[in-house]
Amino acid sequence: MSKVVEAEKAAQANVVRRREETAATRSMLNTAKVMEDNPVALRLKELEVLERIAEKIEKIQVHGSLDSILTKLIRINRE
Repeated sequence: MSKVVEAEKAAQANVVRRREETAATRSMLNTAKVMEDNPVALRLKELEVLERIAEKIEKIQVHGSLDSILTKLIRINRE
């Protein structure tokens, strides 16, 4: 009897996990569509990522404009 209950709970947990994965994927797709149609939204996301990277760096020296830095960062990610 306890094995049946355990199996049911495991099945329910799998359903919940799959729903969460589906919701996360749907959210990423919606974000990608917004960025595709809106260059400002894309730039804001780039700045957010750059901020997260900068938080992990103890010291940084910047040479050039923000635009050139972001362009190089994007090229690095696409390679």
